[in-house]
Amino acid sequence: MRNKNVTAVPTEHLRSVDAEFQGSMQEVSYEVYNYIDLSRQLVTNRNIDISEAGREAIAGDAIWKKCNVYLPAGYDANDTDVKYNVLYLLHGVGGDQFEWLSSNGKVDGRFIICNLFDNLIANGDIDPLIVVFPNGRSAHDWTDSSFNSEGTNMLGFYYFDYELRYDLIPFIESNYNTYADIADTSSEGILFNRAHRAIAGLSMGGMQALNLILGGYRYDSTRFTGTDSIWGNGLDQTVLTSGMIDLFAYVGAFSNAPTSSEGNVLGATLASSDHKLRLLYMTCGEADFAIRSYAKSVEGLLDQAGNHLEHFYQILIKDGSHDFNVWNNGVYNYSRLIFTNSDESLMSDVVLKTL
Repeated sequence: MRNKNVTAVPTEHLRSVDAEFQGSMQEVSYEVYNYIDLSRQLVTNRNIDISEAGREAIAGDAIWKKCNVYLPAGYDANDTDVKYNVLYLLHGVGGDQFEWLSSNGKVDGRFIICNLFDNLIANGDIDPLIVVFPNGRSAHDWTDSSFNSEGTNMLGFYYFDYELRYDLIPFIESNYNTYADIADTSSEGILFNRAHRAIAGLSMGGMQALNLILGGYRYDSTRFTGTDSIWGNGLDQTVLTSGMIDLFAYVGAFSNAPTSSEGNVLGATLASSDHKLRLLYMTCGEADFAIRSYAKSVEGLLDQAGNHLEHFYQILIKDGSHDFNVWNNGVYNYSRLIFTNSDESLMSDVVLKTL
């Protein structure tokens, strides 16, 4: 991993490849049994204690959600002998499952993000992989992309971990040819599976990657918490999550949003995990308003995590803003670092760089 050179995205990687090397995109529907309902309760088909969820957990009917899935060139659903790693890419607060696609734009008539993966695979920079673009709102009104601190759609961002663990990952791994199989809960199976899953997100999705995967706080509207918002956005922290390091060995956060937890909190939860994180890749533009939350989440993280974090990349983009120039750079470099063998060093490998 130390030999990977973090660079600017090559211009040609934004252009389309020949048709035979182009991956395909499909929108699929799946059932969700774990989500926030109209009454702000957690609907679940699992035994989740109120102390863990920070609110009442009740039984209820499933809802249907949609996600987009990128399949690499040559993917054959009938060829179950060929397996793939999976990367989950999360969107921002005003986005949805199409933000990485439509909002990122097109070149040569194809989505830039698809061109980027097509080029990386065609050039042999990464192995062919499956990329999942979820809608990160685990709520009954998941299609509402408005910013409303009191909305259940906003609350759903902070409960996406239950949907991810119990609904989305099982759907992906039972319907696509993936290395990982979440149904295998043996010690060996968990170690194998997490090495074949990665997750990253932009802005609000970057917060989710940190708070829900490493282990930070959930948030709710101050109207319901009865407390004050230190951010002045009507949101305040509630309960600490336990993280999902048992499911993911690689985490990326691009311009992580203000409600991202502090580094010492994230690092302490990571250190309490039974597993090590192979890679944490954090990036932000130097001119981005999110630079404050980026710095807050970096500070103290490594000190607390210790040898539970093997590789920590902190990449600043000179003059970078809160936009896809930064986020595409994050995807380009992060995707070349994931799904590689760890150095298994006792001390963390830290890379600090400004591009």
